[in-house]
Order: sequence, then structure tokens, then C-alpha cells
Amino acid sequence: MKGSPGATTLAVALAARWPAPARALVVEADPSGGDLGLRFSLSSTPGLVSLAAAARRGGDADLVWRHTQQLPGGLSVVAAPPDADQARAALSALAPDPTSGLGVLRAAANEPGTVVIVDCGRVDPGSPALPIVRACDAVVLLSRAHADDLAHLPRRLPTVGRWSPNPVLLLVGAGYSTAEVARELGVPPLGRVPDDPNGAAVLCGRPNTLRWGRSGPERSALGRFARRVAIELATRERTPAHRTQPRPAEPVTQVPVLRSVPGVPPGAVSSNGVRVAPSLAADHRDQQGGQAS
Repeated sequence: MKGSPGATTLAVALAARWPAPARALVVEADPSGGDLGLRFSLSSTPGLVSLAAAARRGGDADLVWRHTQQLPGGLSVVAAPPDADQARAALSALAPDPTSGLGVLRAAANEPGTVVIVDCGRVDPGSPALPIVRACDAVVLLSRAHADDLAHLPRRLPTVGRWSPNPVLLLVGAGYSTAEVARELGVPPLGRVPDDPNGAAVLCGRPNTLRWGRSGPERSALGRFARRVAIELATRERTPAHRTQPRPAEPVTQVPVLRSVPGVPPGAVSSNGVRVAPSLAADHRDQQGGQAS
């Protein structure tokens, strides 16, 4: 929602650890420009630009796969250009049209045994990736956990709830504990992404002590966390193939979602945001207490 809390790295981690036998695909749809091409020295094409051009003529579910490249571990990705202007132009051509551009992503996601994970970067009201967000089966929000980051969430959460029937909040980094966020915002986070430099490095194409592949990410704290999130997302009900707009929210009991916590008064969050961040001692106790799942 704000800053750069590692959305691309988590998207790759989710795809790498998605439960078998589903095949996973990562699509970079960040209007600020892509990172995967530079991280893994990918070719400039095929990718998001070539997919947007081809989708203007329509296509089937296989069209998306013809514009992918593979990361070292075999994961398929549609990489966005690093230049923000090119990325926004490609998204502006791809996302708004539910019958061609956006339709080919939806068609790929509707294929049996397939999951399409889209990295939309920072989603603002004017983002050209917003039509993709609104067409997703589930939306995973990343937010840092300090007061200045969380202060932006109270007014945004009702809007996020209209984007998707399955919104999920994950925290990144130190700051408020998951329990404090639930109390202050009325939102139970699904968990906190672990601080795992080695695990992140293997998913970013950087030198590290772990090897790419199922064994490397599986051994890392980030990989294990992504696996738990992926399994819980995979259990959610699939939406109809024709849906390109969000349906009304439905009760979901498998995992916490962005809804009020029982017992939290509606006025728990002031109009100016959350209260002062917890003490360092509280942060330390939260970090020592392990990760929420």
C-alpha cells in the first residue's frame, strides 16, 4: 500500500511454493516498472509489452504462457520492462479490456490446475493495474507496521474490501504486533513476513547460501511462510470464469480477512490514523514470539 515492502519478492515466493500439482505463473504488473528482468538478466522480450500487443487481437489461455520466460528454478514469469513509462503503457493497453487484454489473464487463471499471481506494485486509485486487482480471486496486501504506514490504512480498507471478495493483510518488518494491528484497525492480519535476507536473496537472483529450487526456498523462513500463505489461499473458493468485476463479499472462515474484529469499537481508530507506535520492548517481545500463521 505504501513504500516498497517486498511485493515482488513475496509474489515470486508464493508462486515458487504454491502447492502441487498446480502450475504457477507470475505476472509483473507494477506501473513503476519491473524488477525481475534486471534481477535475473532476462531478455527484454517476451514479456508484458509483447503480451499487451498480442492481446489486442484476442487470444486463448495459452497466449499468456507464450510470453513468459523462466527463472533459474523453472518458474514462469511475464516480466515488465524496468522503465515506468513503458510499463504503464503496457498496462494501460492490457488491463482495461475485459474481452482481450484482461481476458487473457483471466482465461489463464481459469485453466484447471493453474494459478496466476500478479504483482501490482503500489496500488493507488489511478493505477492502471487496478482493473487487474478488481478481477482477482484474492488480493494480498502488504504493509509495513509502523504508525506512519498504518495511518494510511483505515480510510483505504473499505475500498479494498470492494475490490475483492477475499482481501488478506500481511505485515512487513518491525513495528506494531499483529495483535495490536487487529485491535487498532479492526483488521486481523494473516501474518508477518519474516525478515529473511538469505531467503529473499535466492528469490531475487542474488548470491546467497541457498540454492534455487524446492529445497532452497523450503529451507528458508520466507519460503516456509510463503508456503503457508499459498496453501491457505489455494483453499479459497474459485470465482466464476466470466467474472471481471468484484462480487459481494462472502463469509470466509478458513483464514482471517479484512473485516471488523468482534469486540473492537468502531471508533477505535481516529480520523487521523492509529495511535503512537508501541515501545521497543513491545516490538522485541513480538519478534521473539514467532510469526503468526
